[in-house]
Amino acid sequence: MRRTHVTRRVTKQRGAVLAEMALVTPILVFMMMATAEVARVFIEHNTLTKAVRAAARHVASNAYQGTTGVVNIGAALRAEAQNLAVYGDLGGGGTPVLTGLAPADITITYVGTDNVEITASHDISGMLGPVLRSLTGGSDTSMVFTLQATVTMKAL
Repeated sequence: MRRTHVTRRVTKQRGAVLAEMALVTPILVFMMMATAEVARVFIEHNTLTKAVRAAARHVASNAYQGTTGVVNIGAALRAEAQNLAVYGDLGGGGTPVLTGLAPADITITYVGTDNVEITASHDISGMLGPVLRSLTGGSDTSMVFTLQATVTMKAL
């Protein structure tokens, strides 16, 4: 007798788990995708910062021309630094360290008092594409973000 009572209680709650799972699953999937997206953006920003730092170090160590004490960032040094930031080597070519990064995205300037500044600007889009379509008929959301890294170093 007692066993029948327990069985009846279990059968009444059988659909509750399915309903709870249907409510919780989209939230969990959204949280997992958001975490993955933030991690991907963090890794790409870290890669961009490392590339700009290497280029700034190269320019800072090669900007002085002879013993004149004047900082000179010539076209050859500028091209080397851009190649170093984009491709990871002075000669250029190969695959960029970040997809879509180009030498034109790297800006090299002399900012006075023997300091050189390297700035990189790189656009990335979300994992789901560059535009997140509205499901409710509202306006679409752009998923393109601009990562920027700037490093200033004193010429040696």
